[in-house]
Amino acid sequence: MLFTDVSGTKKKFAKDPAVVHWQGRYYLYYSVFLPDGVGKEVLGIGIAASDDMEHWKKLGNFPLTQPCEKNGVGAPGAIVLGGKIHLFYQTYGNGEKDAICHAWSEDGRTFEKDDTNPVFSPSDTWCCGRAIDADVCAFGDRVYLYFATRDHEMEVQKVGVASAAIDGGFGRGEWRECLAQSVVAPEYKWEGRCIEAPAALEEGAGFGCSTAEAITVPPSRSASLSATTAYSSESCPQSPSFPTGRRGAGTRVNRDIPMCSVTTTAWFGCFIRAARTAANPGIYLKSKWIFRTENPY
Repeated sequence: MLFTDVSGTKKKFAKDPAVVHWQGRYYLYYSVFLPDGVGKEVLGIGIAASDDMEHWKKLGNFPLTQPCEKNGVGAPGAIVLGGKIHLFYQTYGNGEKDAICHAWSEDGRTFEKDDTNPVFSPSDTWCCGRAIDADVCAFGDRVYLYFATRDHEMEVQKVGVASAAIDGGFGRGEWRECLAQSVVAPEYKWEGRCIEAPAALEEGAGFGCSTAEAITVPPSRSASLSATTAYSSESCPQSPSFPTGRRGAGTRVNRDIPMCSVTTTAWFGCFIRAARTAANPGIYLKSKWIFRTENPY
């Protein structure tokens, strides 16, 4: 599977993937640059669908209709809860003021937005107050929202976590920070000054998480971390799980921005951004199966 968007202002550009299985199809939400109607471009969210997770067809774009979306949106996280697809996405282009928004859909394509958007930003006591790169995971009676933020100097990127009641509306005021500090922060050499783009997956009594890292120090990589609870983590110190791709013949491949998915047949895959240049320029989404089994639990 290799997917990109050729309809945006940046040709062959798709990143920050989120995939859910809904009503017999797979729906992919991703960041893409779009025209803003006045001769400029804005970051937005594209929507595609597939019957087999290999061949994707673009369905359209997520509309920008709220005041907080005026500079753009991106980096969606998606989850199926209560008979709906819930999309958590970030505002864009506002620096430390960027925050997480919420919308929901019953058909995978048309969305109703939360009137209280943006619904979440962290306390500025332990970070700059920014929240981007949302991903969510249901566990017990709560939904956990993982997000990237930065320190007060806007130099070090790290990951925090908040939660809300699973039977609530996920609006502003319903989210509670699990820790007044990061759950994951740069620690190892290859992480540089950046941990971002968390992806979470419930696994029995714990969580499996992966994060992109070292984005500010190219070439970027993907790394994994395991979490024994919703908000305490243990990194894997040996090396990145998906190291930088080989360079050669004028082509450079960066792997980052992970996304985890479980299908209805309990196959587990990881979607990874693949950046290509030279002979095949553009930014693509590429999938990699981590394991494939009838019952991974």
